[in-house]
Amino acid sequence: MDESGGSGRPQSDGTEGLRPAEPHGPHHTPGSQEPTRPVDTAEDPGRPADEPQRPAAPSTDDNRTSLTKTPATGTPATGTPATKTPAAGTPREEHPTDPQRPRAAHSGRPGKGTPGKGTPVPPKAQKGPGGGLLMGKPFGVPVYVAPSWFLVAALITWVFGNQLDRVLPELGGARYLVSLFFAVAFYASVLVHELAHTVAALRFKLPVRRIQLQFFGGVSEIEKESETPGREFILAFVGPLLSLVLAGVFYAGMQAVDPGTVPGVLLAGLMISNLIVAAFNLLPGLPLDGGRMLRAVVWKITGKPMSGTVAAAWVGRALAISVLIGLPLLNQSGALGGEAQDIGGMDTVTDALLAAILAAIIWTGAGNSLRMARLREHLPELRARTLTRRAVPVESETPLSEALRRANDAGARALVVVDTDGDPMALVREAAIVSVPQHRRPWVGVGGLAQDLTEGMRISAELSGEELLDTLRATPATEYLVVEESGEIYGVLSAADVERAFVKAMARPT
Repeated sequence: MDESGGSGRPQSDGTEGLRPAEPHGPHHTPGSQEPTRPVDTAEDPGRPADEPQRPAAPSTDDNRTSLTKTPATGTPATGTPATKTPAAGTPREEHPTDPQRPRAAHSGRPGKGTPGKGTPVPPKAQKGPGGGLLMGKPFGVPVYVAPSWFLVAALITWVFGNQLDRVLPELGGARYLVSLFFAVAFYASVLVHELAHTVAALRFKLPVRRIQLQFFGGVSEIEKESETPGREFILAFVGPLLSLVLAGVFYAGMQAVDPGTVPGVLLAGLMISNLIVAAFNLLPGLPLDGGRMLRAVVWKITGKPMSGTVAAAWVGRALAISVLIGLPLLNQSGALGGEAQDIGGMDTVTDALLAAILAAIIWTGAGNSLRMARLREHLPELRARTLTRRAVPVESETPLSEALRRANDAGARALVVVDTDGDPMALVREAAIVSVPQHRRPWVGVGGLAQDLTEGMRISAELSGEELLDTLRATPATEYLVVEESGEIYGVLSAADVERAFVKAMARPT
């Protein structure tokens, strides 16, 4: 990626002219890379000199770059924070794959629902808003159930059904229907946990992309980061608070029924489950809600969001190691309420596997939080003015070879189609240029290779950081016309250049 060097002019080295950038993703057409030397505009030797110029055929290449964002496993990500309430209680954060915009995700595993921050993502890497079966749109936010949830529901049904056989043996095979009801009710309480984050985010005017229930809980994808540590703390705390409230409601319900009945056993199970979810999510390490709260406290004390993220992320990593080693030992010793067991056998393997999964989720989420925080610090370096390519105006009937010659002479790397008054009408797509063989360029008009300008494809040269990514994401395209505040053409911004700058920013150390 070329950089302007701070001159304030669209980037160009003045020698390479309009040539395709290095092959990358959807912008590259295999086998048709344009040479770096100036384009030869001589007439095709195989064409009679008196043959009239043939009109260019409209290009059928609609090679657009998608500018949409997706969550990962950890703390909320701009485009991307995503807080997740794991069924085990660990949030997960989304991770940029698109210069999608930053996103935040609250994780909602059995109890994990800390607010996350928006995670910026590059334009083409963004993904659609899907993610499973759409269950509804409470508060206008779509709720999806991922396919992995059915796996967990089946596992909970099996395990809880075996426990019911010891407590209520008279149920027989019907115990699995009761157990399935428990699994659904438990994830309904996880959804309430996530909705608490969602409602708080909406009150703070932070857009929420979706809620997803999945393997180890749920995640609320919040697309912006909290502006203050106080809001960050509240956004993280409301999830565990709602889980504690639910536990109290279920406890109150237990007082009205016989503990030896199906309702009594279900209410007891749901009370204990929500207590575990609340307690687990309050642990002070990212990507859990407690980690978000710790981050807010350190942010408030130091005045630096990055300091809070670093502190909470390293506590989260220490927590992951503690879970990996300590959870199996506690289960074996009976400290968690069960009977003491000898080390070895299937129970030991199951405990170790569960501990490894939880530890991996927490460790990955903490790492994602650090990566997203580092990226957010570098986001202001993404400026439309420095990433823009110099462009030359050409009329629609201009042969491609002539347009490229003018671009080479001007040291430009983009073409803007203008009308007779000089007003921009369309952009000539880089991918379309590459697809035209050199010997055909004198006979192809640039108008047939251009994409009409829409309002969203005109962006200000003053845009930078998350605002730039948000603008590109709102109108996915491969190129954008960059204009000054006066309306004067400044140049053309390629989504591919933004994408490379985004990836480069992620790799740069803080």
